Order: sequence, then structure tokens, then C-alpha cells
Amino acid sequence: MDNRIETPAAHGREWIVEAHGCDPAALADPLRGQALFARMIAELALHPVAEPLWHKFPGPGGITGLCLLAESHLACHTFPEHGSLCLNLFCCTPRAEWDYEGRLRDLFGAERVEVRVLERPYAALVPAP
Repeated sequence: MDNRIETPAAHGREWIVEAHGCDPAALADPLRGQALFARMIAELALHPVAEPLWHKFPGPGGITGLCLLAESHLACHTFPEHGSLCLNLFCCTPRAEWDYEGRLRDLFGAERVEVRVLERPYAALVPAP
């Protein structure tokens, strides 16, 4: 029998998103990544503490972006050679659900989007008294 109880501590939420079947040209375009971050920041009322940083890999390579948020972070990695995009948003305060599938279809032509949501408790489970 598990006699642990969860403390009534706050928790964050992390979205881990994989998009497949994307347009390789869109995945290699830093402007598309910047547009994605701008939409997420505006529509989810996120609070960047600095401008997002972007790296474009040489040739037909993808892009990597990172935005430090007051709520935590937003990161994106694209792989044109595989037609895929990996996106991660971690927020320490509640946020509404976002239409990842629709937005990634619009911006990158994604055919399939998988969203996993993790609850991130700030306090560990403690033994029951």
C-alpha cells in the first residue's frame, strides 16, 4: 500500500510537442520560428525576460530557438532532413491550452502533431504521518 500523500504545493506544466510531416523549407526558415514564438508569447500571455535567441545551422540545416520566460522557458528545434519539429514550453503558472496542431499546421505544414503534457510538482511526495 502506498502511504504517501502529495503536499498541497503548486506545480508547473510542461508541454512537449513533436510535429512530423512538416515542410522542410519552412523548418529551415528562422522567420517561421520567430513567428511561432511571437504567436505563442502573444496568445498565451507569456513574459519574455529577453529577446529570443536563434541559431541557424549551415546549408539545409534547421533552426534552434530559445526564449527565457518569467514563467520558465520556450524552446524549439527543427530537423528539415526529417520533416520534424520539437517544441517545449514549461510554465510555472497556469496557462490555457493552445492549438499546437492548428498553429504548427499553419506555420510549418505539419501533418501529424503529438502533444504530451507533464505536471511538474515543486514539492516531492512525502510520507503520510
